[in-house]
Amino acid sequence: MTISGTMTVVSTTLLAITLHGTALATEDSTGALASVTVLGHYDNAVGTSDAASQGTVTANLIANRPALRTGELLEFVPGMIVTQHSGDGKANQYFLRGFNLDHGTDFATWVDGVPVNMRSNAHGQGYSDLNFLIPELVQRIDYKKGSYFADEGDFSSAGAAHIGLSDQLKQGIASLTAGSYGYQRGVLADSIAAAGGTLLYGLEISRNNGPWQTPEQVRKYSGTLRYSHGDAQDGYSITAMAYRNRWNATDQVPLRAVQEGLIDRFGSLDPSDGGDTSRTSLAWNMHRRDSDHVTQASAYLVHSSLDLYSNFTYLLNDPVHGDQFQQSERRTIGGGSVSQAWLSNIGGIDMRNQLGVQARYDHIAPIGLYATEGRQRLSTVREDRVNEASVGLYADNTSYWTPTFRTITGLRYDAYRFKVNDDGANAHKFSPKLSLIFGPWARTEYFINYGAGFHSNDARGVTGPDPAPPLVGTRGAELGVRSEWLPGLQSSLSLWALDIDSELVYAGDSGQTEASRASRRTGVEWSNHYLAAPWLLFDLDLAVSHARYRQSDPVGNYVPEALDKVASFGVTVKDIGRWFGGFELRYFGQRPLIEDNSVRSAATTLAYGRIGYQLNQRTKLTLDGFNLFNRRASDIDYYYTSRLAGEPAEGVSDVHFHPVEPRTLRLTLSHSF
Repeated sequence: MTISGTMTVVSTTLLAITLHGTALATEDSTGALASVTVLGHYDNAVGTSDAASQGTVTANLIANRPALRTGELLEFVPGMIVTQHSGDGKANQYFLRGFNLDHGTDFATWVDGVPVNMRSNAHGQGYSDLNFLIPELVQRIDYKKGSYFADEGDFSSAGAAHIGLSDQLKQGIASLTAGSYGYQRGVLADSIAAAGGTLLYGLEISRNNGPWQTPEQVRKYSGTLRYSHGDAQDGYSITAMAYRNRWNATDQVPLRAVQEGLIDRFGSLDPSDGGDTSRTSLAWNMHRRDSDHVTQASAYLVHSSLDLYSNFTYLLNDPVHGDQFQQSERRTIGGGSVSQAWLSNIGGIDMRNQLGVQARYDHIAPIGLYATEGRQRLSTVREDRVNEASVGLYADNTSYWTPTFRTITGLRYDAYRFKVNDDGANAHKFSPKLSLIFGPWARTEYFINYGAGFHSNDARGVTGPDPAPPLVGTRGAELGVRSEWLPGLQSSLSLWALDIDSELVYAGDSGQTEASRASRRTGVEWSNHYLAAPWLLFDLDLAVSHARYRQSDPVGNYVPEALDKVASFGVTVKDIGRWFGGFELRYFGQRPLIEDNSVRSAATTLAYGRIGYQLNQRTKLTLDGFNLFNRRASDIDYYYTSRLAGEPAEGVSDVHFHPVEPRTLRLTLSHSF
């Protein structure tokens, strides 16, 4: 069976088995498992998803959209906004479903079966840095939103994305990019037959100064080496990745400093801010299927380092040396997973069953916070050894009661062990899930989803004399509909709600996320993908949300940084003779910056564009433009207290902002071989 870019309605006699979002197999009317081939821009068909807010983006669309930063790959998740409040070697800032996710809290990201979120991270809980990824090697992005999926655990209450790498490239890739503000990038990638399988390699080198008065001097190196063997029925892959990045950072600056002429809009109050990070990983993945079983297994080992130098409050705490601090960690992660799905029939009811186990161990030594000046250590604020282990067990059952009604019941159990120096803590949590799915009727399907989930807190906060809750519970529900009533159109509408027992909120004085009050979010999302012609694709995504603390407080009940409106519109054009291109417009609205809503951010609207020309069969030239209308807007706004020279000792409360980059152009020459 082939699912085209216009999306064929899946027959109700087929039973889809999907593990971690990857379409593996279906059962035909004889009970045998048949392979599925997914083509086109989106794999988001009626009859194959468990919620209206679930889908897949394929490599075709990824290759046809410009991206200012690697992390913007996640903007293919409808309603997601990706920004930056620091240098381009730092994890991005993410917004989704009324969350300022900071650098990844409550949104789980995986690459090739390896978790990206760093729990108990030196900078912030759930820190999710995708800069190591080479976008040309991404084969698909499988996304889910909500806490309704038994195979998703920590950090996934708002959603999750599983980024899959290619086993084989259609052609080798060699590309060179040059752009505004000293931007340079080179990529070389190819795949070859080797030892009965396929060996894929990818190399990326990147340089960038940016528009900042203190040049970023980004020095980025990424490499991927992947061996795969077998086929869709039985196969495995081994992937090694390496990454190193060094940069200077212009962090958010106080609005008053710009208004008073102390610095330029792209200036810095501490030019020694910046960072240095590295990551190496080794991952093994396998899959095996027979007539009625699918087995998957994975294992991974990751070593990473991070050193961030930041000064958000300037002279508030130390008027002599300044408030710069270093957040530092050296981390080793080991883990893996095993799952099995099988088909059964009980009492005449067809069923799909799945069992799985996931394990992870983080060893972080040292992890520290240090007072610094000009990146030189002055004193140790805190230094720890952290060991954090977890095991997650899950089971789910899909029962096909009638040709137009199925249910999914699931249960997840997670157990955690935290150890910080000589202090320890244990925690565990059960998370039930339930989905009711009706249809399809007239190429339209209806969903009712419920699920409990959680996010873990930093190990340093859950041990000691006054511990925070180790695992913070969440509860989510969603009503959704997905329709393909118009040929070529995929449209989904979701009404959702999410409760969290303890909100994670960014704190400017510490540069970290900190636990706050319980909160509730509700919202509506409408996503549309219309393949009007083989050469023309339209995208329109709209999202509105409402976020409030559930425990009333005189200071106010608004959740700071909770984004309430998101809109994006895109057009992708290809094969117009030798020409191709696209346009994307994205909007994210005003946000309350403090609990009483008396200070709000401005809205931001940005336009990206691409125009390309195929010089010959193998060579093309592409011009990408970012912030095409040269808007003076913010990537992020915060409100907190800082102190500049000559100001009162108690400091001044002010908006601190990081500007979007001005109009930026990048020209790429790429050759296939």
